[in-house]
Amino acid sequence: METDSPIIVGANRTEKYLPLLKGKKVAVVANQTSVVFKDPEHLTYTHIVDSLRSLDIDLQLVFAPEHGFRGEADAGEKVTDGKDEKTGLPLISLYGSNRKPSKEQLKGVDVVLFDIQDVGVRFYTYIATMQLVMEACAAENIPVIVLDRPNPNGHYVDGPSMETEHRGFLGMTNIPLVYGMTIGEYANMINKEGMMENKVMADLTVIPLENYDHFKDYILPIRPSPNLPNNTSIYLYPSLGFFEGTNINAGRGTEFQFQRYGAPFLDSTQYSFKYTPNPNFGSKSPKHKGKVCYGKDLSQMPKMKSVDLNFLLDAYQNSTDKELFFLTSGFTRHAGTEKLQKQIEAGLLQDEIKATWQEDINHFKKIREKHLLYN
Repeated sequence: METDSPIIVGANRTEKYLPLLKGKKVAVVANQTSVVFKDPEHLTYTHIVDSLRSLDIDLQLVFAPEHGFRGEADAGEKVTDGKDEKTGLPLISLYGSNRKPSKEQLKGVDVVLFDIQDVGVRFYTYIATMQLVMEACAAENIPVIVLDRPNPNGHYVDGPSMETEHRGFLGMTNIPLVYGMTIGEYANMINKEGMMENKVMADLTVIPLENYDHFKDYILPIRPSPNLPNNTSIYLYPSLGFFEGTNINAGRGTEFQFQRYGAPFLDSTQYSFKYTPNPNFGSKSPKHKGKVCYGKDLSQMPKMKSVDLNFLLDAYQNSTDKELFFLTSGFTRHAGTEKLQKQIEAGLLQDEIKATWQEDINHFKKIREKHLLYN
């Protein structure tokens, strides 16, 4: 494979999936990243919904994940059902009153097409949405087609593994935090390894990428969610995402989301950097809104090759009131384990903590290897 050739995403390989949609009633799981590119640099594009309609595919409805069909809702903000103004198609939220398509919602649907850009981090909820869609379709004998897209964090596997007792929408399978698979590879794995509820298997087709490997850089042309504005934030997200389960602000309410961290209760004598979060796109009420936060600017960090716990350890060590640091249940849901908080509170160093992850990571890598589609 020529690694310098432009990546062709699954959505662009219409010759592979249009024959599976012709004459069928189709539902689409999509958001603002679900596009067909018009040029090799991925600078211009058409939304998959518009593309399919122009090709006379019988679209019935759109299922929308967290942040909504247009990707404008805050993290955690309930997304309501409605109608797409441009197309008139019904919109059913999978981040509102229900997160799994119901039998009634799937009634009359012959095939479901899933096309969403992922970033390869367990607590990023698009993979949970995909799993629930696959489970619902398996129950109704409806085929699922996943259009694969690159994983910008697909070049490594790292982080604590989800423990069964802590499973939820921030982690539905016992995988490490960073799992190093495209969303198509991940779909194949959970389907074939019995990782879905009651070990159901969906009638799954993955439309693979062309000219992709796990070490090839991919600059996302569209932000996958409101608070991941660029690749720097995406590379830092696995490490700074832990702060979502703490009282530390990770850049929400600034233009450098997941590229900085800080809080009013961090020791101001230890930090030269400070900033003030204020409501903005994707963060209507950021942590410590309107308050000066002391912390670190990471906006010039190079591409990450592992999870870095030192940001988390630094913030904890420099908290003037450590009782304010953890949101215990929230931190456990993000980490997937209670152990990490206890290790931090006990004063363990990064290398000591990461050593406790290795057995689970090695076990997962053996499973992962069976389902990789790319070098």
